[in-house]
Amino acid sequence: MSCPRILVLAELKPQEMAEQLAKNYDVVRDINDAADVEMVLTSGSVGLSAEQMAKMPNLRLIAVNGVGVDAVDLSEAKKRDIQVTTTPDVLSSAVAEMALGLAFASARRIAEGDRFIRDGKWATDGKLPLGSSVLGRRAGILGYGRIGRKLADLLRGLGLEVFYTARSRKSDTPDTYCADVISLAHECELLFVTASANADNNGLVGRETLSALGTNGIVINVARGPLVDAEALALALTSGMIAGAALDVFDDEPHVPEALMKAPNCVLTPHVGSATSEARRAMAQLVLDNLAAYVAGKPLLTPYEV
Repeated sequence: MSCPRILVLAELKPQEMAEQLAKNYDVVRDINDAADVEMVLTSGSVGLSAEQMAKMPNLRLIAVNGVGVDAVDLSEAKKRDIQVTTTPDVLSSAVAEMALGLAFASARRIAEGDRFIRDGKWATDGKLPLGSSVLGRRAGILGYGRIGRKLADLLRGLGLEVFYTARSRKSDTPDTYCADVISLAHECELLFVTASANADNNGLVGRETLSALGTNGIVINVARGPLVDAEALALALTSGMIAGAALDVFDDEPHVPEALMKAPNCVLTPHVGSATSEARRAMAQLVLDNLAAYVAGKPLLTPYEV
């Protein structure tokens, strides 16, 4: 019996998970050789365009290894009745943990301190300027989905007061609801961005939000780059409008604006929020489980509503 064919645009990790995929499926990597495939494996950053879908008339499933679907043409998928799956929940803890780590890195000047030592400044310049505490501060979460809620749990566990904004007020949380991002910024000193990105919320964290956050404020973005206006953020950092920023995501990855690269009060990481061995293994297993469910004619484990 022949194995089902699948177009793979993004590799599974760790290696043994990729090997399991290759064992169970006839893996195709050239889209020009995929006219007959019913399944595509991709990632949030790679996605799948309408033009690519047009080359696969039999396409029925897009399995995304991740939670981001902004690079997938969802309107085309809906039009053609193509199912989409993602890997939620299993990466929420890793991304929330990263957001918390970035907050500490920025407030306590950890990355700056590392450079201070490596550049030989400790011996010549004396002491690193004082940082600030994360504990006891007010935290705001922009985007109160799975990642935002997991982050809220961690923050509350550390004794922080948590505020959030979302499409609607939630009745099952002790955290305080704010109607919009401006009012959220007014209430907090640590602004965590965990919202999903779409064309309607690009630049949501802009000059007005940053001004409302204030001179003690820190922005932490582990969601998508376009949610934060990079130009406005660079100006806020250099002018002292806010105290700092920590970014794991950017508009045009892997390219980072020079102004952010030069800002000493901006911590940068290369989109590694879910990059733990535990999270990646769980994500890959969920991808495999969704593929197996589709092939067996069973309900998908984590369908995405398109």
